[in-house]
Amino acid sequence: MGYRTIAIDFDVGLRNLDLVMGCERRVVYDLINVIRGEATLRQAAIKDKRLENLYILPASQTRDKDALTRPGVEAVIDGLKKAGFEYIICDSPAGIEHGALMAMYYADHAFVVTNAEVSSVRDSDRILGLLDAKTHRAEMGMEPVKTHLLLTRYAPARVAKGEMLGHKDVIDLLGIDFIGAIPESHMVLQSSNAGVPVILDQQNDAAQAYLDVIHRFLGQDRPQRFLEAPKKGFFQRMFGGGNSQPIAAVG
Repeated sequence: MGYRTIAIDFDVGLRNLDLVMGCERRVVYDLINVIRGEATLRQAAIKDKRLENLYILPASQTRDKDALTRPGVEAVIDGLKKAGFEYIICDSPAGIEHGALMAMYYADHAFVVTNAEVSSVRDSDRILGLLDAKTHRAEMGMEPVKTHLLLTRYAPARVAKGEMLGHKDVIDLLGIDFIGAIPESHMVLQSSNAGVPVILDQQNDAAQAYLDVIHRFLGQDRPQRFLEAPKKGFFQRMFGGGNSQPIAAVG
């Protein structure tokens, strides 16, 4: 959207953000190098070749997760603010291990990403408890981290069959603001394997859903989409499978 933005990979030891963004061959220094004073932010930050204002700060593949420290993370974030970055995305690893706790500690906003299944929702509920109690804002008695519920791999047809929780069920269980659902799409895997963010191909549903989410986050009004299974037309109902019925075409 034109904002000066950097995404930091906090998954120390299992680095993958650089792969998804297609810049793995350009990694020289990483987040831990910066924290330990072995490199500057300017040396470690990788500028995206497609978007003028996007940068990536990769994680380390060889260091232990304990190399992430609160003072080190704070210094990195302060340095990025001073460098003029308007949005700093802390890409958290899954679960509640050290990297995830460090990613959320200095957050102002948190996208709680979950699938519409009971186990994933329960894990997300645990994350919400940590966001309420184990962040800088919580410890300093400040306004709490603003949480946003983001559903991924959502399949309305499976919801209709009772094979997946509906978005309203997940909202009721977690009780936080719903910012959108990303539909199940083969394009996500295809884009990840190609090192091209799916959002850059705005013809597919997943990209459009992500764009809707960003517009809502930036304060724009966007109707919720991709929450209902598309209705089948007349010919889809006739030829779309299921129990066959003989039809005579009489001319």
